[in-house]
Amino acid sequence: MSLMGGTAAPKPVCYTNATVKFFYESSGKNISDTWRTQDYIVVGLGLTVCVFIILANILVITAIFINRRFHYPIYFLLGNLAAADLFAGIAYLHLMFHTGPWTQRLTRYQWFLRQGLIDTSLTASVINLMAIALERHQTIFTMQLHSKMTNRRVFLLILSIWLVATLMGLVPTLGWNCVCNLARCSKMAPLYSRDYLVFWAVLNLVSFTIMVVVYTRIFIYVRHKSQRMSQHTTQSRHKETVESLMRTVFVILSCFVICWTPGLVLLLLDGVNCGIIVLKFEKYFLVLAEFNSLMNPIIYSYRDQDMRRTFKRILCCLCPRAGHKGQHAGVRFNTLDQEAHKMTCIEEDPNRHPNGTHLVLQGANDLQNSSVS
Repeated sequence: MSLMGGTAAPKPVCYTNATVKFFYESSGKNISDTWRTQDYIVVGLGLTVCVFIILANILVITAIFINRRFHYPIYFLLGNLAAADLFAGIAYLHLMFHTGPWTQRLTRYQWFLRQGLIDTSLTASVINLMAIALERHQTIFTMQLHSKMTNRRVFLLILSIWLVATLMGLVPTLGWNCVCNLARCSKMAPLYSRDYLVFWAVLNLVSFTIMVVVYTRIFIYVRHKSQRMSQHTTQSRHKETVESLMRTVFVILSCFVICWTPGLVLLLLDGVNCGIIVLKFEKYFLVLAEFNSLMNPIIYSYRDQDMRRTFKRILCCLCPRAGHKGQHAGVRFNTLDQEAHKMTCIEEDPNRHPNGTHLVLQGANDLQNSSVS
């Protein structure tokens, strides 16, 4: 009884011993006891995406590790991005074997682990993208070919990224959930509070906005300086640099928007209790978000000639006979000795920029010359 003589407020009931199925049924999301066609489609597509994510990012990490030309801050960040995307592939693979009818067999903590791995991996991937954008911004605006960050600062940054990502994955387990408040349970993730989903979605949208602003500033700055740069370089070189930068920015931002926006919108809709809509598309949009982890190695690594050359060396080591057959078929595959010779020639070429931002830093070199003049 309260001090004013009124009745005491009802004490919240915590369903700590309830099953996962109980929370699903309470939120209006049913767990099927049998495998449906859409379950087979989602799991089949998800497993396929996971395999490509894991293989692609292992290839990137291996290339950065074995090639000393990649031992620079920007490549360390790219390697961490690949590690985050690799972790995302593993986390999503774990999800594929604990979804559908298998979900009802999970304990509450197993369910939180399943979702926490996804949150941690995807958060780390997004923060890495933002860190790379900020590093490129700093490199361009200070007119340098190499970042001033020491290896110690880079590794501290990487450690901070993983600490923040891990914290985001643990937040629901530590208490920001709906175990004691069924009315706030999410439709997409029935043990998560809708407030947390809104917070997570807004945080990622803010990160996306920061990346848009950073790349927009880079583009405006380069376009402004390119007018002076064109006075010292050929018109074709000036046009190529600007257009290449435009294509890179367009691909990066477009990939992020296409892969993430649908899922983030669903989270926001779930946060305002529009569960009927989100349940129809949640699994497909989750697979779409995972595609971002597959696209990152392609966007940030495949455009670099040195990275492609290292990929070829790795693949030739794995499939030497295939490379030998390719030579007889008229397709030119370099042997390891030829590749080693080419890498030696590259290292002797002072005009190469081994810091990892081949396109942007090439333009930065031209901009630096124009600024000095």
